[in-house]
Amino acid sequence: MSVEAAVDSGRIPQVGGGLVATRRVGAYQQLTIAAPGVAELARPGQFVALAVGGDTSATLLRRCFSIHEVSPGGVDGGTVDVVVAAHGPGTQWLTELRSGDTVDIVGPLGRPFPLPTEPAPCVLVGGGYGSAPLFWLAAALRERGCHVEMVLGAASEDRLFGVVEARRTADGVSVTTDDGSAGRRGWVSDVLGEVVDRTGAGVVYGCGPMAMLRSVTEIATAHGAVAQVAVEESMACGVGVCMTCVLPVTGNDGVTRMVRSCVEGPVFRGDRVRWDAFGEGIGRVPADAVGAPRVGGH
Repeated sequence: MSVEAAVDSGRIPQVGGGLVATRRVGAYQQLTIAAPGVAELARPGQFVALAVGGDTSATLLRRCFSIHEVSPGGVDGGTVDVVVAAHGPGTQWLTELRSGDTVDIVGPLGRPFPLPTEPAPCVLVGGGYGSAPLFWLAAALRERGCHVEMVLGAASEDRLFGVVEARRTADGVSVTTDDGSAGRRGWVSDVLGEVVDRTGAGVVYGCGPMAMLRSVTEIATAHGAVAQVAVEESMACGVGVCMTCVLPVTGNDGVTRMVRSCVEGPVFRGDRVRWDAFGEGIGRVPADAVGAPRVGGH
């Protein structure tokens, strides 16, 4: 079943919305898209899938982006903001759109971040533009009375996203860059343990590269906190059909299964993800996972 078929079934809203605004933010482009219906349903941690290339393009697959923020209602009937890094023809096309252009958007998709039922200190960790969904999450947590601190990291200052916004949204902000061009020189993992201990955080939320999420999970666990991470596996369809975004996750029964990050995720408990299956840019099927190939084919 295609994205369009899933949309036709009524389970997922699809909107041909106008681009309300587009602006450069460091190394990235932030798009504000009119998306009535999508904005009202969305929750922090979910994502949207955008068609790219125009009606006559050979680029058939959508591009998926975490929702940065939403504004339900209003003149445009509700808007959704996403942050785009131009890596290939599809994302380059998106960054070159102008206000008033039409964007075909499907969403909200995936499972959102779980929120504490009672006020609790939380730490939010973002790598590069992976921090995009964390500001909306921070606002939702503070509405529940949670103390919120953010740790933002990137290779260099221009690759950071949202430092100024973080200082307005969170109770405390720590910044790291690989080259020392902003904040502390090093990785988010170099400061995360200190922040968790100082705040007494019971939950650490993360979004960014897989290697960073593994470190976030290991540090959170070592310091007595639970990690909730939004993974960045490549998603070709966004609705659980194509199976390109599967990753190994251990269930409540202790059994590892290959699950779809676009449907069962993108948010998972960090200690349930089989990080040992990832390395050198490759994700593998653990030998003990359900359905894993048997040695010798038996």
